[in-house]
Amino acid sequence: MIKPFLEVGQIVGTHGVRGEVRFQAWCDSPEFLKQFKTLYFDEEGLRAVDILSCRPHGNIVLLYLEGIDDLESAIAQKGKVLFIDRNDADLPPGSYFISELIGCHVYDADDPSISYGKLEDVSRTGANDVWHIRGADGKEYLIPAISDVLVSTDVEKGLIKIRPLKGIFDDTN
Repeated sequence: MIKPFLEVGQIVGTHGVRGEVRFQAWCDSPEFLKQFKTLYFDEEGLRAVDILSCRPHGNIVLLYLEGIDDLESAIAQKGKVLFIDRNDADLPPGSYFISELIGCHVYDADDPSISYGKLEDVSRTGANDVWHIRGADGKEYLIPAISDVLVSTDVEKGLIKIRPLKGIFDDTN
């Protein structure tokens, strides 16, 4: 399901004494955040904050946010999750955020009457993502998110069609 505001990471600490915060980005790369001018403190987009400075620093991002200009106000932000407006994100066609994929129903690409369950989680392994599908039987099935398996994704309709590798769901695939 397409969501207008998406979680993008969490403030995990401070950097220096002038209000800069250490931000753990939950995206493919800390560089992704550099395209945004505004973040939000809520998933409704009601509490906006302008980004004055954004710079990757190892596996985190150092953010200087408007109105957070001293150590005390930066400390008060620790633990807060920040959101982006999806309309501000420049994504290639056919790309989705993990949070939009979660909850999609997974069906067989060749026989739509076969439902494998719902996408429950995504693990980032490096080589390829692994999708966690919870079947109607309550079991968790792991499928590689590779082009040989994924046939189509329609997050607006909440549907994913796959052609599973043999043995993932049963021995007859």
